[in-house]
Amino acid sequence: MKGKTIVEKIISSHSKEEVRAGDFTVVSVDIAMCHDATGPAVIKAFEEFGRKKVWDNEKIVFVLDHAAPPPNERASNLHLMMRDFAERQGIKLFDVGTGVCHQVIMEKGLILPGEIAVGTDSHTCTYGALNAFAFGIGSTDMSGVFLTGKIWLKVPQTLKVSLNGGLPKGVYAKDIALKLIRTIGVEGADYLALEFSGDVLSELPMSERFVLSNMSIECGAKAGIMEADLKTLNWLKGKARRRFSPIRSDGDANFIDEIHINCSTLEPLVAIPHSVDNVHPVKEVEGTEIDQIFIGTCTNGRAEDLEVAAAILAGKKVSPKVRLLICPASQEELFKSLQTGALKALLEAGGILIPPGCGPCPGTHLGIPADGEKVLSTANRNFKGRMGNNKAFIFLASPATCAASALTGKITDPRRFL
Repeated sequence: MKGKTIVEKIISSHSKEEVRAGDFTVVSVDIAMCHDATGPAVIKAFEEFGRKKVWDNEKIVFVLDHAAPPPNERASNLHLMMRDFAERQGIKLFDVGTGVCHQVIMEKGLILPGEIAVGTDSHTCTYGALNAFAFGIGSTDMSGVFLTGKIWLKVPQTLKVSLNGGLPKGVYAKDIALKLIRTIGVEGADYLALEFSGDVLSELPMSERFVLSNMSIECGAKAGIMEADLKTLNWLKGKARRRFSPIRSDGDANFIDEIHINCSTLEPLVAIPHSVDNVHPVKEVEGTEIDQIFIGTCTNGRAEDLEVAAAILAGKKVSPKVRLLICPASQEELFKSLQTGALKALLEAGGILIPPGCGPCPGTHLGIPADGEKVLSTANRNFKGRMGNNKAFIFLASPATCAASALTGKITDPRRFL
């Protein structure tokens, strides 16, 4: 019998049986996360069970990040509901300003290699960069997790994504992700686990690896996972509070297919409205006028992303034709950017600082575009209605492309400024 993939091994270790792709099983979860856009529905569904206590208060985490600070009375009351429930249950709650749930979960060491995480947010798959099997679930399913600590699932097949060839100047993980999504389409990896590998991956810092796992859901994948190498282990130093066991695929593991991306041929890319797989080289749409630029989110809001943007914008001024919104992924990333001087450079260039959190990305508050406006964003989605207005047009690109475009007021190839 053939060997197993990372995902098959992790699921087997959390189940009472040895399983393979296609099997149905029940697994125990190591961490369950809810944010303010989904948590209230989970609380209501859980309370309908009539159970007074959740299965394990130390394995549930609340993060207030989607409408934070709350823009209206309704959002404030939903935050209050989550705070009250967390206090009654003894659940850890990260309040307004701490950051985006996915960044917070990882930087606080709440998910580790070889573990299983579920979250009521589709981008929970971000944790796969830490060698964890992590995926999003609905609020009703999460109420069951609150009750039992377990969830039923089908073991996904794994699609191997091999990244080789070296990265050219001005090309980043965001461009790799967009290339992959363009190649297989928004449903091309439906319910598959992506396993990233290759010499390019081994050279990428953790901040860039998070981008790849984060955007795995944009081609339909259940998860986007990687082995834990020395960079992973070094990143976890000082964060991990418990023992963990990294997992790797066997040499003879059964992959449904393998995609090879020669990264040396890549150039800066942009996803144009209204689909993430509607991807073109920046040079093909260069000159498109932009009204608002957003650098942030769980995809590209880390200190390293702000440093890339600052290297282009330092000592210069944002075009008067655009609004540049800057939203660090977490308070910790904000502090890092202060220490490096990146945030100061961005603000001096004309950037507008938004408190750590999701910012304009989900369209709940702060930075909602007007009818007909074009937004260039480092976020992960550009479908109609994203960012809160279905009459706006959302383009997706790397922090470098966003920074270069902020200077000109038009979509611009960042290599001109590097």
